[in-house]
Amino acid sequence: MAERDSFSSFIIGFIAGGIAGAIATVLYAPKSGAETRNALKEKKEEILDKANLSVDEAYKQAEMAAKDARDRFEALANTTKSRAEEVTRRGQVFLEERKNQLKGLKNELEKDDSAEEIPTIPES
Repeated sequence: MAERDSFSSFIIGFIAGGIAGAIATVLYAPKSGAETRNALKEKKEEILDKANLSVDEAYKQAEMAAKDARDRFEALANTTKSRAEEVTRRGQVFLEERKNQLKGLKNELEKDDSAEEIPTIPES
C-alpha cells in the first residue's frame, strides 16, 4: 500500500514539475509567441519528415528481407526436391538389383534341385 502512495506521489510530482517547466519556458522564452509557434511548427514538420523517411526505409528493408527469405526458401525447396528425387532413384536401382540377385539365386536353386533328384526307395 505504501508503494502505491509513493508511486502516485511521484506521478503527481512529475506532472506538476512538467507543467511548471512548460510555464517557465513560455514565460522566459527569448522569442515571441508567434515566433515560438512557427519554430515548433517547423520542428514538427522536420520530425514528421524524418519519421516518414524512417518508415519508408523500414518498409524497404522489410521488403528486401522478405524477398531474401523467399529466395532462400525456394533454393532450399529446390535442393530438397532434387535430393529426394535422387534418393528415390537410388532406391529404385537398389531394389531392382536385389530383385535380380534373388531371381538369379532362385534359378540356381531350381537348377540344383532338378539336377539332384532324390532317389526313391523301392517298395518291397
